[in-house]
Amino acid sequence: MVDPSEIKSLIVRLAGESGFVRVGIAPGDTPLGSERFRRFLAMGYHGKMSWLAREPERRCDVRGMLDEPGDEVCVICLAASYAPSGDDAEAGHIARYARGRDYHRLLRKRCRKIVAELSGIVPDLHARICVDTAPILERDLAAAGGLGWIGRNGCLIDAQFGSYLLLAEIVVNLSLPADKPVKNRCGSCRACLEACPSGAIQDDGLVDSRRCVSYLTIEHRESIPESLRRACGQWVFGCDVCQEVCPYNRDVPAGDAELRGPMALASATPDEIIRWEWADWDRATRGSSARRAKYEMFLRNAAIALGNTPDQASRDALERLTRHESPIVAEAATWAIKQYI
Repeated sequence: MVDPSEIKSLIVRLAGESGFVRVGIAPGDTPLGSERFRRFLAMGYHGKMSWLAREPERRCDVRGMLDEPGDEVCVICLAASYAPSGDDAEAGHIARYARGRDYHRLLRKRCRKIVAELSGIVPDLHARICVDTAPILERDLAAAGGLGWIGRNGCLIDAQFGSYLLLAEIVVNLSLPADKPVKNRCGSCRACLEACPSGAIQDDGLVDSRRCVSYLTIEHRESIPESLRRACGQWVFGCDVCQEVCPYNRDVPAGDAELRGPMALASATPDEIIRWEWADWDRATRGSSARRAKYEMFLRNAAIALGNTPDQASRDALERLTRHESPIVAEAATWAIKQYI
């Protein structure tokens, strides 16, 4: 049997070679943020993301993640950076994490390489790779594994790399030396809470998804409430405001070039997007995590963005959208036209 410390050293080396900036081990029996998560659900902060409320206890215990877990289970927690470089640091209409290649595929591919290497030295290894789709509390696991702390804005924050981090986990049937959590260093800072355009960040550190611009532009499939449209500003997919004001995101090293892009979608403007046909959306979002928002949602969001900063050059295109077959698009365009009066 290979010494657990040697296995962990190999994991750390493989993680660095695969482009991850942080790696840590969380024990499988780590008490996760069940109280915090249940409070989030009880307040209705998950909005219409009903899958979050299904079997919440599963998300708080990773020991059932493997078909054949054996006696021991631990979690290899990984973080990759998509922090902007000097030439792509300006604000845009697309959240930064979606300006590069689809991180789900990219990080999963990198995790598979780590698992393949481990399988060569660990007999009967069982592993499950999780990249943002498995029913686990990935930020709680990352914090337990010493990758950073969960900030007031709900993001995982690392003192060196900030919060522009994408997480991945590999659940394995091993007992490896665990890493210690790091201290929460947000202190009395309220920059993210005060900057949030919709007041989604609560005093207790939870985020009310129903008010969050990221949720409204990506997960909310219906018409966006009029009371929250001004808060959406110029965002067409997601929102970076709470990260842009975070002190820990100042002067961070540029992230992974594949993750931060930019792909062509990164420079698309609301005026361009409202003129898209379905084929344009398909071409622009192919290979991007921005595909999470469907074609009609991009048109809806772009119309609202133009309603927030009326431009006569866009009016004819908006007029055409008032007759769009999608009710959410037609309604958003009609609202936007009214802002021109």
